Amino acid sequence: MLSRLSTCGRVASRLQTSSRTRRTPVHNCLASIPSIKAQTRPLSSDADDLLSSEREAMPYDVLIVGAGPAGLAAAIRLKQLAIENEKDISICVLEKGAEVGSHILSGNVFEPRALDELFPDWRSMDDRPPVDTSVKEDKFLALTETGSVEIPNFLLPSQLHNDGNYIISLNQLVRWMGTKAEELEIEVFAGFAASEVLYDEEGAVKGIATRDVGIGKDGVPKATFERGMELRARQTLFAEGARGSCSEEVMEKFNLRDGVQPQTYGIGVKEVWEIPEENCNPGFVQHTLGWPLQHGPLDQTFGGSFLYHMAPNTILIGFVIGLDYENPYINPYREFQRWKHHPEISKHLEGGECVSYGARVLNEGGFHAIPKLTFPGGALIGCSAGFLNSVKIKGSHTAIKSGMVAAEALYPKLVEKEEFICCESYEISEDEKPQEVVEYQTAMEESWVYDELKEVRNCHAAFHWGFLPGLAYSGLAAHILKGKEPWTLENPTPDSAKTKPADQYSEIVYPKPDGVFSFDLLTNLARSGTAHNDDQPAHLRIKYSLKSLVDSNESLKTYAGPEQRFCPAGVYEYHEDSASGDKKLVINAQNCVHCKCCSIKMPHEYIKWTVPEGAGGPNYAMM
Repeated sequence: MLSRLSTCGRVASRLQTSSRTRRTPVHNCLASIPSIKAQTRPLSSDADDLLSSEREAMPYDVLIVGAGPAGLAAAIRLKQLAIENEKDISICVLEKGAEVGSHILSGNVFEPRALDELFPDWRSMDDRPPVDTSVKEDKFLALTETGSVEIPNFLLPSQLHNDGNYIISLNQLVRWMGTKAEELEIEVFAGFAASEVLYDEEGAVKGIATRDVGIGKDGVPKATFERGMELRARQTLFAEGARGSCSEEVMEKFNLRDGVQPQTYGIGVKEVWEIPEENCNPGFVQHTLGWPLQHGPLDQTFGGSFLYHMAPNTILIGFVIGLDYENPYINPYREFQRWKHHPEISKHLEGGECVSYGARVLNEGGFHAIPKLTFPGGALIGCSAGFLNSVKIKGSHTAIKSGMVAAEALYPKLVEKEEFICCESYEISEDEKPQEVVEYQTAMEESWVYDELKEVRNCHAAFHWGFLPGLAYSGLAAHILKGKEPWTLENPTPDSAKTKPADQYSEIVYPKPDGVFSFDLLTNLARSGTAHNDDQPAHLRIKYSLKSLVDSNESLKTYAGPEQRFCPAGVYEYHEDSASGDKKLVINAQNCVHCKCCSIKMPHEYIKWTVPEGAGGPNYAMM
C-alpha cells in the first residue's frame, strides 16, 4: 500500500491539472450517440495496456462521495467526535464539481434545525455561515391564467409554515461548510468524478475509482492520459444527491430497494435575478400551485413554483414539475418561462436582470421510497437515499441530519480497535472485514427525519387523484392524520412508465420568449456556466440492451420524442438524416447541467448517466 502522505501530493497535483483542463462552453454542436458496449474503433495494444494499467491507491478510514450538505455534515461530525475523544481518523470528501458547491442547486428556504445541531454556536461565529435573510412574510397562491387566490396559512400543512427559517443560497452554505471541513484537516478534493465502485473479493464496497482523464472522443488515450485514482476506505458514504450514479449502482447490487416503492422525482428549474435594491423585500416567500400546470380541479400534473426575496437585492425563482406527468408534450423549461409572465410573478422581476440559471432533479417519493440505507462497507446519506420532504419543499436540513446520524453510528465502529485505524498506519488492515453499520439504519428510523417524512407519507400519491383532491388530502394529513392513517397509497411504477402515447394529447404551443422576463434555452444555459472538455467520450450513454429501441425511433414514434422537451439543457434533439430523410437522435452532451432527468424520464430509461471528466458541468455561484 502506498504511503498516504506521499500519494496525497500526487492527488493534489492532479487536482490542479484538472482545474486547468481545457473546457468548452455551452454550444449546440452535434455529438455521436454512444452506447455502453460500443467502441468507435479497435484499440491498439498500447492503448489497451494504458486503460488496464494499475491505478495508484490511497487509503482512508472514511471516504465520502459528494461534497453537498449531507457529505460535508458527515465529515465534519466525524471529525468533531474524533477531536472530542482525542482520536484521529482520516477522512476524504470527493466532489465532481470544479469547486465545492459548483454543482449545488436548491430553492432554498432553509430550516436551521440540523445546522443548530452541527454548529450550535453558528449565529455567534466570527465567520458565520451565509444564513442571514430570515423569513418575514409567507404567501401561498393558487394561480389562474390571469389572477390568483391566496390560500390562508392556517389551511396549509403546518410543515409549510416558515417561521424561524431563512432564505439562502445552498451552494454558498456548502462552500462555507467546505471551509469548516478543511479547517478540521479533512481532505476535500474537488474536480474528481467517482466513476466506479470498488468491491472486495466477498462483494463488500471498499471504495471508488475516479474517472480516467485524457481519453479522446474515439475512446483512445491521448498524450494527456492519466489513469484514475483508487480511493479505498474502511467505510464509504455515498452523498451524491438525487439519482447519483454510484448510489444507483449499490442500490441495485445490494437490492436496497426491495420492498419499497419506486422513487419518484421532480425536475426543478431555477433562475437567480438581481433587482433594484429598493424593490427587494428581503424575507418574502411565495409559493404557487395552479396555472400553468393545473387547469382544472382534477388535473393530475404535480408541481408548483417558488419565489424568494433575499437580501440585499436578489430574487430566487423556480418551478418544480413532478416527473410522473403523463403528457409527453409538457416542456418544464417552457412552462417555467411562461409562468414568469403571470402578473403575480412579473411584478417582482420588473427592472431586474436574470444572472444565473440551472436545473436539478429532486426526490419526491418520500417515506415510502426510502431504500435500505446500509450495506457491507458503506451507507447512503442525504438525497442519495431520498430524504427530501416534497410537501415541506425542503431537504437540506434532512440531508445534514442524515450525515450527522451516519457519522455518529460509524464513529464507534471505526475506533473500536485502534490497530485498524487507517490514520495511524497509512494502510487498511487486511485483518479487518468491511462492516455493515446497521446502527445507522436504526438511528435514522428513530430520528426526527423519519417522523417528519411519515407525517406526509401519502400526500404526493394523493395528487394522482387530481389537483384539488391532492390538496385536500394534504391538508387532512397535515392537520389530523399526521401519517397515522392505516392505509398506504401505492405508487407501483417509475416515472418513465407514467408517460402516455402522444396520440392521446395535443401538442402544446408555447409563447415565444420576450427576452425580458422569458428567455430561449441556449441564452439561459450560458448563465449556468456549463462547460466540458470537448474531446472526451460522451457521458450520456444508451444502454446497450435498449439500443434497438433508439435505432427504431420508438420514443419519437410513440411519445413524440419527449426528451426534446424534458431536458432543461437542450441535450437531446432529433435531426433529419440528409440521406434517408429519417430523424435520428443527437446527444449534445456538452450542454449537460448534470440534472439527471434523462436517466429518469427517458422512455424505458434507455439512458445511463455516467460521469464526465472531473470539473465538467455547471458552475453555479448563487444557486
